[in-house]
Amino acid sequence: MTTDSPATTAPIRVAILFGGRSSEHAVSCVTAAGVLGAIDRSKYDVVPIGIAKNGQWVLAGDDVSSWSLKGGSLPEVTAGAKSVSLEHWGGGHQLVVSEPANVPQELGRVDVVFPLLHGPWGEDGTIQGLLELSDTRYVGAGVLASAIGMDKHFMKVVFEAAGLSVGPYIAVTDREWTVNPGRVRERVSALGFPVFVKPARAGSSMGISKVDTPEGLDAAIAEARVHDLKLVIEAGIVGREIECAVLEGRGSEAPRVSQPGEVTMMDGAHHDFYDFEAKYVQGDAVNLSCPADMPEVDIARVREQAALAFDAVGAEGLSRVDFFYTADGELIINEINTMPGFTPSSMYPQMWAASGLSYPDLIDELLQLALSRKTGLR
Repeated sequence: MTTDSPATTAPIRVAILFGGRSSEHAVSCVTAAGVLGAIDRSKYDVVPIGIAKNGQWVLAGDDVSSWSLKGGSLPEVTAGAKSVSLEHWGGGHQLVVSEPANVPQELGRVDVVFPLLHGPWGEDGTIQGLLELSDTRYVGAGVLASAIGMDKHFMKVVFEAAGLSVGPYIAVTDREWTVNPGRVRERVSALGFPVFVKPARAGSSMGISKVDTPEGLDAAIAEARVHDLKLVIEAGIVGREIECAVLEGRGSEAPRVSQPGEVTMMDGAHHDFYDFEAKYVQGDAVNLSCPADMPEVDIARVREQAALAFDAVGAEGLSRVDFFYTADGELIINEINTMPGFTPSSMYPQMWAASGLSYPDLIDELLQLALSRKTGLR
């Protein structure tokens, strides 16, 4: 692929951003471990930059084991005396290290940023806006697509407008729950139980609860509000969980779509649904079948609707689109994730591997797409 990236004989310099301020800090670290371990070091000069929970940017270690899940413990970027910033120096983008009472140290150019950040202040358009303002190329969706993809309420509004089938739900604001919780309980009851109570702007199943009876609703709402004061409450849908990986097309080409995969809970996993522990801690709790065992006509529908969802939110780079597939063949979209889990064992890379694109090649393709895409209005 040809790019209009800065001409240079040196390896392409990639700043990998991970950590962040959200509750998905540890998930981001684990994702970074996967990329750091697989990226082609002969082609890319990698600079790992961690974002501590207080928002400080720091130079991070390049040791993959530092950011992996070890014995169930969660990795974390720690703040320090030295801070890293991305600045425009000498006609290019430069990394600069600063510390009190010392002259800032220039670390060299940055050609592209790979923001492996999940959740608010990373996946929601905020870091994308910063990179747009600094005219720095980056992997993944832009500001608006990231914001829509992070907010489960507005995501559903966009999907409905695009003609996709969305399950019954209600959105609950902080003001509504504070002023009239009784009305919220009535609206939830109209959905019927069970329901799933979710923070509107969190991922990795953080703060999500399955509620089988009205008596459990308030506790589930309290748990979700720890992560976000805006909630989405969805009616339970009986159906198989089908996922599809979407990759931006080159140039003006249409998005590329993997074979769909099906997530199933393993026997003895003791999980009511695909929660955080099943995704990241108990590695043998779930199984991905790819391609999913479905009629070819329905596989084609999944792939078509996944591409439609990708275009509906204006996504770029990568996205994972999740559906429910009911016994009568109905396809109901659940959500789009514009920065899905990206470890080698995550569903997005696994679906592409099953479709013929390896994890290292997927990383390379995403970086090349980012280098070929200009910042700004496009």
